[in-house]
Amino acid sequence: MALTALASPLSAEERPAKELFGAKRLPAKMVTAPYGSYAKGCIAGAVAIPTDGPGWQAMRLSRNRRWGHPNMIALLEQFSQDAQQLGWPGLLLGDISQPRGGPMLSGHASHQVGLDADIWFTPMPDHRLSAEEREKLPFTSMLDKSKFLTVDSTRWTSTHARLVMKAASYPQVDRVFVNPAIKKKLCETWQGDRALLGKVRPIYGHDEHFHIRIKCPEGAPGCKPQAKVPPGDGCDASLAWWFTKEPWAKAKPNPGAKPVKPRYVMLSDLPKACSTVLAGASPASEQEVTYRGGSAATALAFSGGDQSAGGAVEAIINADTTLPAIVPIPIPRPFH
Repeated sequence: MALTALASPLSAEERPAKELFGAKRLPAKMVTAPYGSYAKGCIAGAVAIPTDGPGWQAMRLSRNRRWGHPNMIALLEQFSQDAQQLGWPGLLLGDISQPRGGPMLSGHASHQVGLDADIWFTPMPDHRLSAEEREKLPFTSMLDKSKFLTVDSTRWTSTHARLVMKAASYPQVDRVFVNPAIKKKLCETWQGDRALLGKVRPIYGHDEHFHIRIKCPEGAPGCKPQAKVPPGDGCDASLAWWFTKEPWAKAKPNPGAKPVKPRYVMLSDLPKACSTVLAGASPASEQEVTYRGGSAATALAFSGGDQSAGGAVEAIINADTTLPAIVPIPIPRPFH
């Protein structure tokens, strides 16, 4: 009876969307497609990157967030090889997306459509980490915490810089998010193609990892792209703003204001297609949907799967004209 109640449309609508999507352990067995925007959407037919590869190890496995669009997973495998050519031992992979995308129980506003991935600034160790080590290994900040927005010169290296800029070099990459201090450091020291610096965008946090975002795939009408990156290298007034008090100022309390009850994102707030994705059947096992080196069958994910379900989603998307085009600006977080 309890399971029936949780599965009913009414109970699903009463629960925050993050609980509904966070409870799914496997993707929807549908044609691969992202729906909505990076911070307000979901993904059908996601695939998982293997926990280990020749040039990467996935971290924090208990979160079950190593799922993404095949384009993203393929890029990460390629990036891991290219990183080793730069002298980087290998990638430690952070969050990509949940099996069906959507809002997460903790940690992110984005990563909802399988087109975002976090890469640790910590290089991969020379041994395979145990499950416990993957959960407990601490992050390494690139900042000197004794100074305001300053890169720690004892930790940051030219290889770190080449790694970030290599990520920005791929044509399918739309943005690479880093801490403002790291962006400033790159502006001051990068001697390569300055045009690529425009893709490297400053944002809160991101001193322990950088965030790769790829473009909406071709032939995915339900995917809503972010606004284009402004022209130039981004080493301008938009970067200087981060070094003023404004981004870090605490909101002034209003003594007369009534307490505002937090409003969680609900399933009805997401693209209509996400209800179909959430209700879609799961594959038989995780192994069935783990990406294997770009083989045609896996890269297409569920192109031969449940076509009726995929068609239903497409019909919904074609009728849905309310999706946002630009990712909302994140709520400011204090420096510490």
